[in-house]
Amino acid sequence: MKNQNDLRNILESLENRNYSEYKRIKGPWHFPKFKLVVDHVQGDPFAAASLMRIFIQMPTADFPVSTWNNLSRTTALRDYLTRRFYNESKKFNQPIGTGKGGLITIDKPGQQILDRTSCFVTGEKIEIRFVVGLPANGRRILGQDAANILCNYLSTIVSKSLFYENLDPIAINNHLSTNEDADALRSQLLDKGLIAFIANHSQLPRRTGIDDRPLLKAVTKFSGPEHWEVDINTPNSGPIRGMGIPAGINLIVGGGYHGKSTLLHALERGVYNHIPDDGREKIVTVTSCLKVRSEDGRSVHGVNISPFINNLPAEKNTTSFSTANASGSTSQAASIMEAIEAGAKVLLIDEDTSATNFMIRDRRMQALIAKEYEPITPFADKVKQLYDDLGISTIMVMGGSGDYFESADRVIAMNEYLPSDKTTEAHEIATTWQTGRLHEGGEKFGEPIHRKINQNNFSPVKERRPIFIKTRQTDELFYGPESINLSALEQLVDESQLRAIGHCLAWCYHNKVFETSSSLHEILNTVHMKLSESGPSIFNEKPDGDLATFRTLELAATINRFRSLITTNA
Repeated sequence: MKNQNDLRNILESLENRNYSEYKRIKGPWHFPKFKLVVDHVQGDPFAAASLMRIFIQMPTADFPVSTWNNLSRTTALRDYLTRRFYNESKKFNQPIGTGKGGLITIDKPGQQILDRTSCFVTGEKIEIRFVVGLPANGRRILGQDAANILCNYLSTIVSKSLFYENLDPIAINNHLSTNEDADALRSQLLDKGLIAFIANHSQLPRRTGIDDRPLLKAVTKFSGPEHWEVDINTPNSGPIRGMGIPAGINLIVGGGYHGKSTLLHALERGVYNHIPDDGREKIVTVTSCLKVRSEDGRSVHGVNISPFINNLPAEKNTTSFSTANASGSTSQAASIMEAIEAGAKVLLIDEDTSATNFMIRDRRMQALIAKEYEPITPFADKVKQLYDDLGISTIMVMGGSGDYFESADRVIAMNEYLPSDKTTEAHEIATTWQTGRLHEGGEKFGEPIHRKINQNNFSPVKERRPIFIKTRQTDELFYGPESINLSALEQLVDESQLRAIGHCLAWCYHNKVFETSSSLHEILNTVHMKLSESGPSIFNEKPDGDLATFRTLELAATINRFRSLITTNA
């Protein structure tokens, strides 16, 4: 049995030798209170850092059963331990020599609590997956430094982050309880006829558009009209009061910079649980909620956009519409129809990111351009049918047009980040100030078409690499020979989610899921079942620690953006 001292001796003996000899440390090493497993040794100082794991027996780590006695608390404990390991490793994470030398890190979590492959907890053991940059001077091993990292620094990091006796039990319980309460809130929404809930005293504004942490300066805490308030029970905090948003058509209005889009952003992120003190930890939406927008230039394959667009020039088919370069209106129509196909039950729409001619066609334009010459049926004429016929709710930010007042079941007016009820007033205005618009949406919404996905073009092979998957933040997935632009998927919040989607696609390809499934819907059901059973690790044979769970709505959106996608009607 190789132990800590053996590892130190080997590393020190490698001083100034060729970098390739680091491979001698691959395998298990027993420390007094944990086991280190070196799974992969990087080939050179500039290659991806070496992949390692820590195993600690639960009786040694000594976490109380109450910290891992249900799925919600276990997920939160795994998240907490990942954060602790990350914060402790930062103290020792300093460049040594060339390349990635000196790096010690783990998958960095953001404001959301996600099921990650960085940490696993069972009643028997804790497993941590992390990476280390083995140090070198050029291509010569710095053995003394490596021994210091793996035999000294690592022991300190493990001691301070993975043993219950060295952690703050109040902070742990707060983290776990926050996650468990959010799950409880979300699980009760549908029974109460709600699609979203915003607790009183929540903090919605973020620091910047690219910094998802709460705004530091004093901000108005959220509170809604009393008659919109509901109480929802939670296992740890008791009844929580806040504003419920019911199923149906909900309009968010108000002046510029008064919090309309901020509220919508909080709702779109409400499909995830948040860490304590984020300000949004008690804001939840149903998980089948999807933000859609226009997306000039995206590709579309075989989508039935006829509920919104018909009679295109040159008799282009809109019941199975394809294009390599969609316009703002056709892209938004396609995204909505794809969302329906993927199982979305709530659509989030912001006029600022929508195609104007898709959202509304006023009476003056109707008079100038007759319907027979206008292929677009605006969303204003389909939004009610969407709910009445298909049961799909909508939450819309609308600051520049009152043409949705007639359809809205609820009108939320934002003023200095506080909501008020303007529903009755909006309906009265709609009655008093008739727009004279002609309804152009027909009697029914229309039938979405389900598609079968062709197995071809989903091979992850690139050149000599059997699986080529890379990501650029959450904006772009490089998969095999393809580059997929996903910058419009605003509810994809973590790069590790996108990596997991890439590995999921490869798994689907190798297991012939595309080939054997009768429709995209069946593919998504298969993936959802696997995620529910085993988490994102099921899609990757390697013990990588940088994958995070994702929603099948984003998986479907990724598939739909493959430029080489081939589909047929299911």
